[in-house]
Amino acid sequence: MATMLRAHSEHASWRDYLELTKPRVVMLMLITSLVGMFLATRAGVPWTVLLFGNLGIGLCAGAAAAVNHVVDRRIDSIMARTHKRPVTAGRVSPVAALAFALLLAIAGMSLLLLFTNQLAAWLTLASLLGYAVIYTGFLKRATPQNIVIGGLAGAAPPLLGWVAVTGHMSAEPLLLVLIIFAWTPPHFWALAIHRKEEYAKADIPMLPVTHGEHYTKVHILLYTLAMFAVTLLPYAIHMSGPLYLVCALLLGGRFLHWAWVLYRDSKPHAAINTFKYSIWYLFLLFIALLADHYLLLNI
Repeated sequence: MATMLRAHSEHASWRDYLELTKPRVVMLMLITSLVGMFLATRAGVPWTVLLFGNLGIGLCAGAAAAVNHVVDRRIDSIMARTHKRPVTAGRVSPVAALAFALLLAIAGMSLLLLFTNQLAAWLTLASLLGYAVIYTGFLKRATPQNIVIGGLAGAAPPLLGWVAVTGHMSAEPLLLVLIIFAWTPPHFWALAIHRKEEYAKADIPMLPVTHGEHYTKVHILLYTLAMFAVTLLPYAIHMSGPLYLVCALLLGGRFLHWAWVLYRDSKPHAAINTFKYSIWYLFLLFIALLADHYLLLNI
């Protein structure tokens, strides 16, 4: 395996291998995992779990991303935003990328088994396989509901963080999963509208390609409304307090504004702006959950 990686060292830099892991996506996932860890306990999270648990989850997420680069290399070559990716551009071979993914997965699982617990490790592996195999390898090309069904794998990090600390599942982390699950379709379908022609050219059945932009915009609005309602549940079940409620209302209201703007087609570049806001939305919502948690502890 190491020989395979060295064979391409003349063409690939460490930045290419870092790009294989989709570091920005993994960073957002780790923020939600980190919040899951801190929400799981009123005591401090052990530093070994905090450090090695998140590292293990991140390495496994990076492994799934590297597999995605390999499986999607034909699609990536067609799309403007991805045609320079390392595997697509030929700087890293598919075999080297898969070997790299395997190394990351083994390292991540080892850390989780050593420093957290078996349930956290196996749930992380299930999430890795769900994204890399079920979504990337099958669902993405099989159905326009690909992102809805496959979104469950990407929604798992707060549950993984929670379980890494507690060793068991409960309603609270599943609610956090539900928030990300409801967030994923409006987040990704906004990008799919912006890149509709490229997805059509790549023969990927994204919703705007198969059912048209208006149909997709209606569903973005409906999913955003559902997401908005779901984000109020942490306050309703006394998992969080007034600070989180205010933030959820303000952030969710802004998301609904962008979904409405996109539906009405009242501003230029509404689709990509909705997509960009959705990233900040999830980041700020989970930061609000964390801030509210520590505010409640100090009251």
